[in-house]
Amino acid sequence: MSITAQLRDSVTLPGGGALVNGFAFEGRGDGPRRALLRNGHELEVYDLRELFAGERAPTAVFPLPWPRWEHGVHSVSPDGTFAVFSGQRSVRAMSAGGETLWEYRHGCWGPELDHPHTGDEQEVCRGLEHGSCRVSDDGRLVWAHVVAEPEPGGWQERWVVLDARNGREVAWLPLDSAAAGSHHLSHPDGVHMGLSIGMGQDGILLHWARWDGEKLTSWDLNEGLDRILVDVHEDRPGFLTVEHYGADLRLHSLDGTVIAEQEPEPADDEDPPCWDYSCGFVDADTVIATTVDSDEDSEHARHWLLDADTLRIRGTVTYPTGPVDSYVRPLGDGTWLTYDDTTDTLNRWTQAPLRHT
Repeated sequence: MSITAQLRDSVTLPGGGALVNGFAFEGRGDGPRRALLRNGHELEVYDLRELFAGERAPTAVFPLPWPRWEHGVHSVSPDGTFAVFSGQRSVRAMSAGGETLWEYRHGCWGPELDHPHTGDEQEVCRGLEHGSCRVSDDGRLVWAHVVAEPEPGGWQERWVVLDARNGREVAWLPLDSAAAGSHHLSHPDGVHMGLSIGMGQDGILLHWARWDGEKLTSWDLNEGLDRILVDVHEDRPGFLTVEHYGADLRLHSLDGTVIAEQEPEPADDEDPPCWDYSCGFVDADTVIATTVDSDEDSEHARHWLLDADTLRIRGTVTYPTGPVDSYVRPLGDGTWLTYDDTTDTLNRWTQAPLRHT
């Protein structure tokens, strides 16, 4: 079945591809949907609703604390007054005016154990490995994936919980990981935080945790080392994952129990494709997923709409402008984004109303 998309908005946004193929998007339940885009030595923050309404200027601009550090997944406070940066050797909170509010030092993400740091204290070391951080939805905590300071036991990564006011460590969990990178996803219940850690060919770790002010409680889905955390929705208690190599999508309750599962379907007589990690909730009733990477011909790249309760495939998306080979970023409000690299255009789509004859 073919499902027609309807174009809602378009805007020119250089660098906006990171919204659909990267970690530049930050959404908070029914709060703002933001783009966090690196531009030179600055992090520009855009409110997507304001952007599509015609406001082209960023709502906030934060100087990057380490201009040569191009990795890490950063976060902005819900009120937009400060940003927290995941660096190679520290987590740093900064105001929009460039003032350092606090810094939490940790071990170096550089892949060489005990390698020396020479020159500037913040000189970037070799390697692409990185962590991530996330300000909680109430703005009171910062969750960060870091490397512990070197100890006799060797390499150890940690998930730390920091006081957003001063960077004080309030709790931490040891992690059995050797990360290539990671990202956080806050649950819209305002209590739970998710952490997805990519370890390259060694698999994926997926953790959930909560801090009640006294105790840090956690659980994981790491038995198979194969689940990537991809999305949550404010009107659903659970979360959505995709298998490491795209074999299936799964809908989980918050404790990890699998509620529904769906493998990608071939079109015509083709071999079954693979789901991309680019997927999520269009709204509480609909999931969008793509098979862009597994289609060698971009003309046959497909976006699929699925039932959010059962993950049953409803059909493929047809765009009035012709084939779209972009990844997607669902916004949870009934719309999703695609990006045209040739024109630097960010497009927002919704499902076209059904025509009754």
